[in-house]
Amino acid sequence: MDARAGFVLVGGKSSRMGQDKARLPFHGATLVEHVASAVAEAAGSVTLGGAPDRYQSLGFPILPDSRPGAGPLAGIYTALGASTAAWNLIAACDMPVISAPFLQSLLAAAESSGADCLIPSGPSGLPEPLCAVYHARCRAAIEAALDRGVRKVTDGLDGLRIAAWSVPESHWFRNVNTPEEWAAYLHG
Repeated sequence: MDARAGFVLVGGKSSRMGQDKARLPFHGATLVEHVASAVAEAAGSVTLGGAPDRYQSLGFPILPDSRPGAGPLAGIYTALGASTAAWNLIAACDMPVISAPFLQSLLAAAESSGADCLIPSGPSGLPEPLCAVYHARCRAAIEAALDRGVRKVTDGLDGLRIAAWSVPESHWFRNVNTPEEWAAYLHG
C-alpha cells in the first residue's frame, strides 16, 4: 500500500458561478490545474474526481463519481475506493490559495495523529472537510452514511476518529463560488 495519494474534487455543478469553476483561468493555466499541482507535489500523485468528458483534456487521471449527484461525500467515497494509499489528501478544485507546503503539513499532521481523518479548521472553528486527509479505513463508514442518505460531509464521518487541526489563518480555505467572489479574489 502506498503511503499517500492526492485527489481533487471537480464534480460540482458550479451553478452559482455560472461557469465551470475548475476551468477558471488562473496564472496561465486553470484553477483546477493550480490545485492539482499543489496536491500532486504534496501527496506524490493526483487524480481528479468528476466527469471524465469535462476534464480529459487537462492530462490528469480522472475518476468518475461512483454515485453521481450525491455530492462531495460521494466524491470522497469514490476516491477512497480507487486509492491504493493509506492516507488520502482530498481537496476541492476551487481554493486558489492552496499550496503544496500547506498540504504537506496537513498530511504530516494526519499521519502522526492516530485518527481516521484529519480535518482542519480556520479561526472560525468551522471544519474544512474538502481540504482534509482521510485514511483508507474511512471508506466503510462513509459508504454506510451514503446508504442512509447522508449528504453533508461532516455528518458522513460520524463514528470515525477525527483529528481537528487548527489553522491560524483562514485564507487557505478561501473558495470561490460566485463571479463576485472570484473577482474579489483576483482584485483583493
